[in-house]
Amino acid sequence: MASKAYSPNRQLFWFSVGFLVLYFTPFESQWVQGALQEAFLMLSDYARQHVLLCLIPAFFIAGAITVFINQQAVIRYLGPKAPKWLAYSVASISGAVLAVCSCTVLPLFKGIYKKGAGLGPAISFLYSGPAINVIAIILSLKVLGFKLGLARMVGAVVFAVIIGLLMHLLFRKEDETKGDERLFQGIDQGASRTLGQDALYLAVMVGILVFLNWANTGGKSPLWDAVAQAKWWISGGLGLVLVWMLWKWFTREELMDWVVATRDFSLQILPLLFVGVFIAGLLLGRPGQTALIPQQWITNLVGGNSLLANFFASISGAFMYFATLTEIPILQGLLGAGMGQGPALALLLAGPSLSLPSMLVIGSELGFKKTFAYVSLVVIMSTLVGWVFGMIV
Repeated sequence: MASKAYSPNRQLFWFSVGFLVLYFTPFESQWVQGALQEAFLMLSDYARQHVLLCLIPAFFIAGAITVFINQQAVIRYLGPKAPKWLAYSVASISGAVLAVCSCTVLPLFKGIYKKGAGLGPAISFLYSGPAINVIAIILSLKVLGFKLGLARMVGAVVFAVIIGLLMHLLFRKEDETKGDERLFQGIDQGASRTLGQDALYLAVMVGILVFLNWANTGGKSPLWDAVAQAKWWISGGLGLVLVWMLWKWFTREELMDWVVATRDFSLQILPLLFVGVFIAGLLLGRPGQTALIPQQWITNLVGGNSLLANFFASISGAFMYFATLTEIPILQGLLGAGMGQGPALALLLAGPSLSLPSMLVIGSELGFKKTFAYVSLVVIMSTLVGWVFGMIV
């Protein structure tokens, strides 16, 4: 009997869908050709700007979390039955420290979730990484205005905790059952390193990820820009420290397990990310460019402060892909074109934390029901908060 994943009927269905797409798509149309070009250009930009410096370090960190971090420690601090104040504080702060985009945070989210983190804290970490970005908050305050920047900062912190708690409440029984099963998966194999050595090893890898992606503010913050100018030297120094640690502290078998775990994360996530980025580029194009959905349509729909305008800004932001900090110049342009303050906040709260590529990866890990609940909570809360903010300002 053929397995469900490879059943002849399923293969025939997807072959038929592909045939119909090829048959009816007007590839001779300049509109379609331009959208396809945008999709490939966006995929090319993504590969050049984000895979080597963002995703690959994140994959290695996720692999290290899976292989080397003590499972009982993760369950104690981030598990379903951990003290709520501790679990959500650790998850939110950890995510905020990384300051990564919605795609780079995915391997790290999968790593801590597989290791035993509860659904709520894992979701808080997933949201906070892209949303509570220190430099993005600073630039939002300076470029978009104090009120909008402050609202983004407060909203992102509150959202990380509330959305995590709501996800925990919605799927509490399932999450706690999963947590109980993890307790009986066995104790992690012993290692020759101390807990402090493992923590330092992870901290060095996180430092490499952070400094490799340290962004220049263009003169908005001289101290921050000074670090950006030295980021290659700092990352290189941390890289040498990491090589020394691997040579001194790890066995060959442990390093092989780490490489295999990193490879597995890459194979699980990269294909979905590339498909998602391609589709996002096909529909919306790169910032400032036109694809199947003209950006003028979006601009026209997010003026004023109606619930519909806020909802459209929130749902558009949720499906668009924002590289780290790119949401700020995009918002600056939209505000100049007539976007309301409320919809701008709605997009800021939904956009950086979600994207179509990230939804595909989250769905492969959590399933449709949990992913739909998470996306819905982000969109609905962003819509309502943006609407209220628009009325106040």
